[in-house]
This record gives sequence, C-alpha cells and structure tokens, in this order.
Amino acid sequence: MINLDKGTVIKRQKKRKFWIEGIAIAAIGLIFCLLLPAILPEFRLKLLGRFLSLAIVALGIDLIWGYTGLLSLGHGIFFALGGYGLAMHLKLQLPEGQIPDFFTLYGVDKLPFFWYPFYSFPVTLIAIVLVPTIVAGLLGYLVFRNRIKGVYFSILTQAALLVFFNFFNGQQKLINGTNGLKTDTETLFGTVVSSSGMQLAFYEVTVLSVLIIYLLCRWLTSGRFGRILIAIRDDENRVRFSGYDPTGFKVLVFAISGGIAGVAGALYTVQSGIITPSFMEVAFSIEMVIWVAVGGRGTLIGAIIGTLLVTFARTLLSEQFPEVWLFFQGALFLLVVTVLPNGIVGWVKSWGWEKLRSLLGLEDPMVTYPSLEKDPLVQQEREELESVQDNQR
Repeated sequence: MINLDKGTVIKRQKKRKFWIEGIAIAAIGLIFCLLLPAILPEFRLKLLGRFLSLAIVALGIDLIWGYTGLLSLGHGIFFALGGYGLAMHLKLQLPEGQIPDFFTLYGVDKLPFFWYPFYSFPVTLIAIVLVPTIVAGLLGYLVFRNRIKGVYFSILTQAALLVFFNFFNGQQKLINGTNGLKTDTETLFGTVVSSSGMQLAFYEVTVLSVLIIYLLCRWLTSGRFGRILIAIRDDENRVRFSGYDPTGFKVLVFAISGGIAGVAGALYTVQSGIITPSFMEVAFSIEMVIWVAVGGRGTLIGAIIGTLLVTFARTLLSEQFPEVWLFFQGALFLLVVTVLPNGIVGWVKSWGWEKLRSLLGLEDPMVTYPSLEKDPLVQQEREELESVQDNQR
C-alpha cells in the first residue's frame, strides 16, 4: 500500500496547478497576440492595447495594495515618468544639431542637460523602469522609515502626486509644461509611431509585457516573500516581533510597483500619442485603484479583468449614452462596494464557483483534505478493517 503524506499531496497539487495556469496563460497570450489582431478593427485593437497597458499599472497597485495593504493614491507619478522617458527619446529623433520645436517657442536654444541620455534607446528603456523605481523607493523610504501607514500613507502619496503635477505643469522650458510631449508624429527606427505597423508592434509588446509582469508578480507573491507581504498586510506588528523588518520589504515592493507603473506609462504613451501632466491628476490615480477593487484585490488576475472591464465599459457607454454614461459607471462602483466587496474574482472564488457547480448538477467539493471520502486508499483500508471485524465476529 502506498501512503502519501500531506507534503507530497500539496506538492503534487501545486505542480498540477502550475501546469494548468501555465497552459491557460499561454492560450490567452496566443489569443491576444494572434487571434484578436486578425478579427478586431484597427481602432478597437489600438484601444485594447491602451487598456492592456493600463492593466500593467493595475498589477503593480494590486501588488502593494492587495498583498501588502498599502493603498497608494499617487501612482500617476510613476506612470507619467515612464511616459515622459519614452516621449523624450522620440522627440530627439532629429537631424544632428536640432532640438525639439517647442524649445524655440520659449526662447531655449540649447538642449537641457537631462535630455542627453535619452538619445540612446537602450538607456531610455532602462530609464523607463529605473527612474520610477528610484523615485518610488525614495518616497517609500521617507514614509516607511517613520512607520507611516494606513490612511496617512494614502494622503502622503496623494500629496506627492500634487507636488509632481504642479511641478511638471510649470516647466514649459524643460518639458513643454501643460502641453506635454506628442509622440504620434515622431519616428522610431525610421517608422512613424502612429503608423499601423508600428502600432501593431506596440500592441504585441504590450501583450507580452502584461504576461511577463503578471508572471513576475505571481512569482513574487507565491513564495516566502509573498507570505511576508501578506503578513505585513494582516499584522505588521507581529511581523516586526517575529524578527523581520517590514520597512525594507515595503520599500522594495513599493519600488517594484513604481517600476511596473513606469513600463505601463511608456506603453500607453506611444499608443495614445501624447503624455501630459494630466496623467498626474488625482482622479486618474484614484481610477487605478477602482480597477483593482472591481476585479478583486489580492488576486492579480482580478486587476487585469477589472481594468479591461471598467475601461471598455466606459468607452462603450460613452459612445452609446454620451450624456448619462457616468451614471452607469457610478452604479458599477456602488455595486462592487455594496454587493461585491471582494471584487469579481473574489466573488467567483467564494460563492460563484459553487453556485455554478450546483446549476450544472455537479457534486459539491469535499470539505475534508485531501478528499478522504473518495480516496481509494482510504476505501481499501475501510474494506480491510470491515473484513477483520467480520472475522472477529
């Protein structure tokens, strides 16, 4: 008789779950990369690319809010920094000796020093991730070292957002101020950014980026690091008394989240055609949190589903009902807060799946672990025991 201990059963279940999830991710990736570009109109595909780039920043917010309990209302900072980084590189695709046109409008005849690194495309790619990561890390360190958390942390991130918004708005001579940087008429590798071929390439890169960043977040949250983040969320004082320093973990995860937002901002910028300080407005950062709340925080996949659902609903409703679509959006948010506090994915996990099984006439899952009542080894042991008892009689 083969006896499997609990650890072996858990490992087998994790391995099976890993393969199922991997196959599902690969299938979804193929659908988005190959099937949707073939059936969707160019305009809708471009919209989908933008929404997928927004799903990337939602993954970063879910990482710090859903798993670590840090509600940031200032992620527009990191989103915009990534967008400005790529836009500056595109603006510098000019003949030697020339500078972007908007500088001449303000009497600037020499390129500001911090623009020079963005001549290089590899340096730009590094800066898109590194600059938001460093800014988020410094901001997180200043906040977390003083053990600021909860609503005070949210207020401070929003205050930082306002500071960056006002600063970028007033820098006409450096980054064109409120007008921002347009990218749709610029060229990359000799091709106009707004051309169909280049936009399709950006869409494909966005899909791959969503998959890679999802896997990164999945990896971070599935091991010991993820368990510590959840412990910080549930009881930070107990984590500290256990010998861990929550400050370092919170700074690290906040910096990672900032870098993820930078990637999202860069991809959104080249697909929307412009980056302005408006992406640092308070409403946009709050909307990011709403996407995660609708999908279900602490699930990762919920962040993606919530983003796509809310953004597509907003687009379709604004097209069909331009005067009242905001009421539909408000009703959706009220529904989530009052009826689905754990979001769509949370509802499916806690109640929807069991309800679907019952509607399909499937048996309820066993509450014992592992499913002892149907385990063949257990059944065999029971039969042997009953046989021994009969012989004794």
